[in-house]
This record gives sequence, C-alpha cells and structure tokens, in this order.
Amino acid sequence: MPGLLSRLSDRFGPTSAPAGEAAGAASPADARLGETILSLEGITKEFPGVKALSDVQFDLRRGEVHALCGENGAGKSTLMKILSGLYQPNAGRIIYKGEERRFASSLEAEAAGIAIIHQELNLVPHLSVAENIYLAREPRRGPFVNRAKLRTDAKRCLDRLGVDIDPGALTRTLSVAQCQMVEIAKALSLDAEVLIMDEPTSSLTESETSLLFKVIHELKRSGVGIVYISHRLDEMAEIVDRVTVLRDGRYVSTDDFKATTVDEIVSRMVGRSLEEKFPERISVPTEDVLMRVEGLTRKGAFENVSFTLRRGEILGFAGLMGAGRTEVARAIFGADPLESGSVFLGDRKLSIQSPQDAIREGFAYLSEDRKSQGLAIKMSVAVNTTMANMEGVSSRGLIDFGKEAEVARTYVDLLNIRTPSIHQVARLLSGGNQQKIIIGKWLFRQSKIMFFDEPTRGIDVGAKFAIYKIMDELASQGIGVVMISSELPEILGLTDRVAVFHEGHLTGILNTRETSQEEIMHYASGHVRAAH
Repeated sequence: MPGLLSRLSDRFGPTSAPAGEAAGAASPADARLGETILSLEGITKEFPGVKALSDVQFDLRRGEVHALCGENGAGKSTLMKILSGLYQPNAGRIIYKGEERRFASSLEAEAAGIAIIHQELNLVPHLSVAENIYLAREPRRGPFVNRAKLRTDAKRCLDRLGVDIDPGALTRTLSVAQCQMVEIAKALSLDAEVLIMDEPTSSLTESETSLLFKVIHELKRSGVGIVYISHRLDEMAEIVDRVTVLRDGRYVSTDDFKATTVDEIVSRMVGRSLEEKFPERISVPTEDVLMRVEGLTRKGAFENVSFTLRRGEILGFAGLMGAGRTEVARAIFGADPLESGSVFLGDRKLSIQSPQDAIREGFAYLSEDRKSQGLAIKMSVAVNTTMANMEGVSSRGLIDFGKEAEVARTYVDLLNIRTPSIHQVARLLSGGNQQKIIIGKWLFRQSKIMFFDEPTRGIDVGAKFAIYKIMDELASQGIGVVMISSELPEILGLTDRVAVFHEGHLTGILNTRETSQEEIMHYASGHVRAAH
C-alpha cells in the first residue's frame, strides 16, 4: 500500500490525482472501498478464572469506521489485542485480506498493516517524542540513526494532528493528553491498512478531538479500515459507519450507526435502559467553607489562584489542555511544590509538603493517570483497595488479612468491580475496573476533601452513572468534592459551581445552573480574565 501520510494534505483537504491519472478516475483504494478487509470468527479467549471472550464475531471494511462498544469487561480490548498479536485466542479464526492469519506479536501485526492505539499509554518515558513515534523503525544513515530525518518525520506526523509538541522533548515531561497525541501520531506513522483506536479521545480536549476526526475522515477516504473503541457514544455520529456491541464477552449485535440510536446501543451494552445520564442530585451545598485557597502560584504552571470549596459541594475544574487544572490539584495535594499561596482547612492554615501530609489532613487525589500514579498494578485488588489506609486493616504493625479481605469485598460489591477474586492482580483488570479500585481506595480512607481528576476517563456509560452517584453521595455527607473534567456535559450535569482555567489563570467561577458550554468555553479560551 502506498504511504498513507504522503497522501494527506497539510490541511486535510482533498488530494490531487497522481500524474498521468485521469481526473475523476478511481484510485485502487477507491475501487476497493467497502470490501471486507478483516473478519474475526468464533473468537474465544480464556484467562485463569475468567472467560473474556466466547464465540465473538466482527468484520471490518475498507474505508469505514466500525465502532466496538460495550461496558468495561465486555471484551473489547481483549478482542483487539488478539487481532494485534498481543494475545493468542483459544479458538476462532482471523481472516485478513482473504487469508487466515494469526499474529505472534504486535510487530508481526504491524508489518502486515495492522496498528493499534492502546487505551493505556505505551510510551517509553526516557526517550524523546520522535524516538517513541519511530521506535524500532528509526531512519538510518548506514549503521547510525539519522537524527535529522527522525525529527523531521516525527514533526510531520505531529503536524498532521495539529498539535504543538516538540519532537525532541522527553516523553516523561508531557501531559497525559500530549502522550495520547503522540500515541496517535505513532500509529499514523505506520501507514496501516487497519487502524485500531482504543479510547483515542479519552484525554483530548474538544478542539483536539475535532482535529483527530479530520484525520479519521481522510484515513477513510484513503481506504483505511478503522476499529473505533470509545465510551463517548455521542461523539460517534460524526465518524462511525457501523457499530458492534459486546456484553460479558459475547457478541450482541451489529448495526449501521445511522439506523440505531445511542439509547439503543446503551441498552444493548448494559442489558437495560438508561434513561438518565446523571443522577438526581441529593447533595445540597451549604455556606460553610470547607477549604479556602489564596494566591496559589507555581511558576510556569499557574499564578494567583484563589477559590473556596463549600461543605457538600461538587466544584468543577474546567479548561483546555495545559490550562493548569491538574497542576493546581497536585500542588494542593503536595505532589508538586508551591512557590507561594496558602491553603486553609476551615480557618486553619495548612502546611502541606508532601502527599503524606495531605492525606493526614484529610485530602484525597484520584490521578488522571491511573496506571502509573493511581495503582500498584502488580499487586492485588485487596492491597490496592486498602493501601491508602493501612491503619484501618492492621493492628500492632501487623496486617489483618481477614479485615483487608472484608474491606476489599465491600468495595468490590459497592462499585461493581468485575474481578474473579479480590486477590487478582490489578493489571489484569480492564481500565474501568482499575479506575473503580482507585475510587474504592479513597472511599475507604474516608477523606474530607476529594479531588477526582478525570474520574470517568475510559469508563463505560453504566459505570459512569454509578461513579456520579457515589460522588453525589459523598457530597451529601459533607465531603468536599472537586471534579476535574474535560467533558463539559459532565461538568454541567454534576457540579454546583465550575472554576474555569486558562493558561494557569483562574478566569471565572460560574454557577453551574446559570451557565452553558458556550460561556465556559468563553472563559476557557481566555476572553474573560476577571475571576469572580
């Protein structure tokens, strides 16, 4: 297949016909649009204690976006990992371009033209952006890596996505959203015929998502088949042609996207109807100020940030990528140093120098990067659930494993964590179930103030509702809740007030019931600079 990126225009516009080809003549890719490039038949996959997939079918056509939907644990990611060579099926066939195939590794799948953008970031932190994009495929000049070409090629991939990321920057210095864009650039650089996107917009802002969709439309015109996995069902209408639903590791249905509705898809996913996206609020904010911050400043991240958090309130943090939302939360939690400013719990001024100090004062922080900052992924569900409150399951310095198990089972049941056992290693669970474990960890700590940073990132619609309800119940018990979210409908659907950030400045604090997405974006874009 000819190089894909070479056919993309800088502005994602239509490409001109090659020299010697009559205007309007169909290219080879055009002629094959709509033909089946991939079929999965009777795919079954078992892990110890779990049957992840049972007789699942799926097919993909050239030039289409085929959405794969289901709750966390439905088997979506497992199916795609089988296709991309990361897992081997126990039964079933993969028919790729008319031939039965089985890929022994992801490199073998990539060589055949199948690329995957994983939900969990798979970048090497100590390498540069360019090195990650072309890892194991670096352009060479003789025996040496051609550094100039490596940087130029990487920049071209990033420019296609419209993102301003330095190809020479170390990946560990990037935000989660920036890392997600690097993952997408890496997949595009492979010139794939089948591209699997597993939650590609989970860390992206609205403008970044729009740019990605432009790329997807161009890929479709070029004949690429795209498997699209996302819990953001509302955004699919712009790009998706067909949708297949899995539930509990089994095939449910395949439909033309235009012939169904989001409500019908949700009903098939969860086996029941979800009439409301957000719970009816039971919490009522009081005038009692639980936390007050004044003049928080950290050079290069945020400046002169002041706000209050009331008892029983859910306060939203909104803003575009790099606005400083997460940085402010991390500084209050003691994860990053403050240069100036004060944090008060009630009327008492705090001295927080570390996360340990913050936890002792009653603060909790649920990181947006659950894999590296929220979990001990090689340890069990039980250990992860209790690790923030070890004194609650120990006596005289010794862990009471019976108590630990009791606590873990309580939160597994409360949060509907799908795991074969509380002793299961956390890394073997789906992303959504990993997120629920972290929430359980902080619930067991019984904190006074909880920062939820992108709490529903990568979470299915059924679990989202449950998490929203938990947050509301926490607020109703007098706990102060701060929710950082890139999804404005989520901000508007759950919070009492929303603090809007732009380039490290707090530009406004709005009453949620009296504002709109348009007004929030007005503040988030920096058009208003007077906080109130």
